Amino acid sequence: MKILATLAVLIGAFFGLAAQPAMAAPNLANGKKIEDTKCYKCHAEKSGFGDGTLIYTRKDRRVQGLDRLKVMVARCNTELRLDLFPEDEADVVAYLNQQYYKFKP
Repeated sequence: MKILATLAVLIGAFFGLAAQPAMAAPNLANGKKIEDTKCYKCHAEKSGFGDGTLIYTRKDRRVQGLDRLKVMVARCNTELRLDLFPEDEADVVAYLNQQYYKFKP
């Protein structure tokens, strides 16, 4: 009886997960637009060189992996109150990774 109950729970969990919508592929154009309009100016000021892209390519950058990039984008979103949805964060991460970082997924 215990085995049947466990099996029922596993089947229910499987179908529950299968019913979840798949995440859409990241929209790189949206990620670029957000980076251009919400990230660049702040990063230009932080870099001290007036070029917001230098923060991504400097030798002493904090981002050393894809997981860290996700954390940093989420942190900027929260701390600066950028009002990005989770899919927007994913778009920014995908754009930055493609354009600058080249981390393996």
